[in-house]
Amino acid sequence: MQQLRKEGVDVTGVLRRRILVCDDECEIADMVARLMEREGFSCTVCYDPSSALDSMRQNASDLVILDIMMPGMDGYELARRIREFSNAPLIFLTAKDEEVDSVLGFAVGADDYVTKPFRPRELAMRVRACLRRAAAPASSAPDGVLRMRGIELDPRAHEVSLHGEPLALTPKEFALLQALMEAGGSPRSAAELFERVWGQRPDAAASNTVMVHVRHLRKKLAAIDSSAEFVVTVWGVGYRMNAN
Repeated sequence: MQQLRKEGVDVTGVLRRRILVCDDECEIADMVARLMEREGFSCTVCYDPSSALDSMRQNASDLVILDIMMPGMDGYELARRIREFSNAPLIFLTAKDEEVDSVLGFAVGADDYVTKPFRPRELAMRVRACLRRAAAPASSAPDGVLRMRGIELDPRAHEVSLHGEPLALTPKEFALLQALMEAGGSPRSAAELFERVWGQRPDAAASNTVMVHVRHLRKKLAAIDSSAEFVVTVWGVGYRMNAN
């Protein structure tokens, strides 16, 4: 285990957020840590899951970035064990890109899922987004469940319902609804939603991809409650939740 800038304080004396990076590929782990350091975070690097688990128990970090495929204990098991004593945001950084892998990742308590190869800007953006959500006032969602107009979305359990009736969403639809609900009533562009949900740089087809998934999401919501418009199109901008 390697500790980087273990004091966790910048030159102005401000306490920096602490990030634990765990990947058995040393070069990747060190590269991620350097990126996080450049973003102003304090990092601890572990090259095996056991060291990461010990580190979290002894000196809890504010966020964990971990690989899935590791010897001895995979990332799923590591996440389960961390969740036994910590609610720190967890981000899986992995080459496994099948939807079933991301679903399992969310099921064991992950907050986000980024596939390799990744773009530094995207990873930094997701880290900051997870930390913002974790720092939200407890009174807004003490149990971590997002609620709006009868919709209840539990990111950790990967469950969502409308008026108490379960919604059967695909992983992408779930992530899209989560992104919109986290934004409250503020609009999000199709490019921003594509980058967040698909984890890729928006291309010429990004807007259409998002539009199709929004259409499917609306249809499933309307199947339970057709009296309200839950996802609103903001022309020339993107989409937002109808918070009214």
